[in-house]
Amino acid sequence: MANSLEVQPQFSRQQKIWRIVLLAAVLVLTILLLVNRDRIQHLEAYGYPGIFLLSILTNATVLIPLPGVVFTSAMGAVFNPFWVAIASGSGATLGELSGYMAGIGGQIWLTNLDWYHRLENWIKKYNHWPIILLAFIPNPLFDMAGFIAGAGEVPLWKFLLFTWIGKILKMLLFAYLGAGIFRNL
Repeated sequence: MANSLEVQPQFSRQQKIWRIVLLAAVLVLTILLLVNRDRIQHLEAYGYPGIFLLSILTNATVLIPLPGVVFTSAMGAVFNPFWVAIASGSGATLGELSGYMAGIGGQIWLTNLDWYHRLENWIKKYNHWPIILLAFIPNPLFDMAGFIAGAGEVPLWKFLLFTWIGKILKMLLFAYLGAGIFRNL
């Protein structure tokens, strides 16, 4: 019963406006990235910096995934897979800031959703492991972890560190798989 009586956060008018603007900016960014996704793919021609930038952009969308791991796999066959994973995983981590910011901006609405409280409790109970696990698994659900981390005021450095660990591990897997598959074709 104590959980059903949780106090909802109160926001000043300025905080509400700032959060709505932040959420709108993330949504506009997602739309711009989707509209320009063909142009974004040309960044991979710039080597590791291109892979880094491409990973930022493919992970900056909210709930609409772009195929960043496909590029990581392909680039693993062209460049050193280890450095591809570092560039791709680091870029992907920075791209996930959009979900974190959407969580800050959407905190007003998120705290009223049942799934939010379940995931929030999971993250609180197991500390950083859910963030690392969700960052490692290729899925659009990681945005939910970003929302919860932002709305739950997880320190930004912790969110970035745990996201980076999970993304690097995932990109290592995809870069080396791509290197093996594409080199054998």
